[in-house]
Amino acid sequence: MKKFTAKARIATVVAGLGVIGAATSGALAANAATPAAPAPAGLVQTSHLSIASAQKAAQAALSAAEKAGQHVSVAVVDRNGNTVVTLRGDGAGPQSYSSAEEKAFTAVSWNAKTSDLVGRLQQAPTLKDIEGTLFLAGGVPVDAGTTPIAGIGVAGAPSGAQDEAFAQAGADALGPIR
Repeated sequence: MKKFTAKARIATVVAGLGVIGAATSGALAANAATPAAPAPAGLVQTSHLSIASAQKAAQAALSAAEKAGQHVSVAVVDRNGNTVVTLRGDGAGPQSYSSAEEKAFTAVSWNAKTSDLVGRLQQAPTLKDIEGTLFLAGGVPVDAGTTPIAGIGVAGAPSGAQDEAFAQAGADALGPIR
């Protein structure tokens, strides 16, 4: 069996790597030029608020509360009710953190302001038994068109009406979402 010199072995490896690299580049270029295939049947696409938008909304709600001299917590949840952002304002009570999350969850779950949902408890009092919900004013949904994509909850102000006004300020900071 013939032995190759070190120089010949290195040249062979480099040439082989060059071929592999060229093949990989060609495959990547071909994939980049090919449009994405449609989603397979049986899948559902959903829209979610970006982290940047969630942060913007939360900060706008907290700023509105601070301007009014209120110490609150703010939560923004995604379409599935998962917490994306929470801000606890200076001096906010310990109960406000979880209350803000629950108000946000409730608002996105029913795609309605939590103040509107309080009236529904008269006809269906067991709604309040659903885990993670809180039927007190202070939660507002965020929609893209007519589709709910997030909820903003605020808790800690002396009244639910104030909490809701601060949550609405957060939603309004986002402008129309398409």
